[in-house]
Amino acid sequence: MNGILCIDKPAGFTSFDVIAKLRGILKMRRLGHAGTLDPMATGVLPVFVGYATKACGILPDEDKIYLAEFQLGQVSDTQDSTGTVLETHDFSGIQTKEQIQAVCPEGEILQIPPMYSAVSVNGKRLYELARKGEEIERQARPVKIIRICCEEYHPETGTGILTIFCGKGTYVRTLIHDIGQSLGCGAVMTKLRRTCASGFGLENCHTLEEIQKLAVENQISEILIPTAKAFQVLPKIVLNEQQTTHYRNGVKLGLTQLKNQLAENQKRYVIYGTPDGFLGTAFADSENDLLRIERNLCEPRGAAS
Repeated sequence: MNGILCIDKPAGFTSFDVIAKLRGILKMRRLGHAGTLDPMATGVLPVFVGYATKACGILPDEDKIYLAEFQLGQVSDTQDSTGTVLETHDFSGIQTKEQIQAVCPEGEILQIPPMYSAVSVNGKRLYELARKGEEIERQARPVKIIRICCEEYHPETGTGILTIFCGKGTYVRTLIHDIGQSLGCGAVMTKLRRTCASGFGLENCHTLEEIQKLAVENQISEILIPTAKAFQVLPKIVLNEQQTTHYRNGVKLGLTQLKNQLAENQKRYVIYGTPDGFLGTAFADSENDLLRIERNLCEPRGAAS
């Protein structure tokens, strides 16, 4: 069994909890996921099954979309509503969603990871230190904010909803915390739902209960998404039979024999073989006139399905 299962992660589960649950349901250990979600978050969690796990870490589309609810007037140690409230402030000066929209960042920004996070510093997870009451200096990291839209704001309660389009590694609760600081009243995240990750949306997702039922009925293969779909944003190179045999045996192909398929200013490609179909990804090394394999993502010939 190889491919991608998109899970609608339930609240209260870590991403690893989902993997552990699926290992029990699918009776297999070779599983991986793209894009960690905090326990309170729900939504799109792409899970890579079998040989597809080799795709984790090289996905071409790592942008995410979130629907995040917030509460103004509070600052907590976790930057969300699950933590201990450290400060409360008057938010009556914030009357319109336009005021919130005005302080929403865009572009590449520097973000300091929260103490309650899985970021590792000197071999220690930050959340392990936070649980001991320790706080250490963290390095700010660049993250990409494509767009933030303030969809709703209710001035009487200080609550609202943001749609956030961002790149990988963005902490949404930190983003909301920083927006609260810019507004001068503080803010915590109260709910988070990821609606898109790695090119997959909620329409592609199934609940763990649905997966369990399909496994019992031996119908998992019917919802398994081909690994190639995660790479469909890349330009395609299709090899003939001889080229496919050479490629699969590790022989480097010259770019000149593929020049009709090369795109201008494009280095990374998804590779299809004849008659094999999807093989994986490669880089065009124009300086040395070579197609260099990045990752083989198909099963070896003769492998059991």
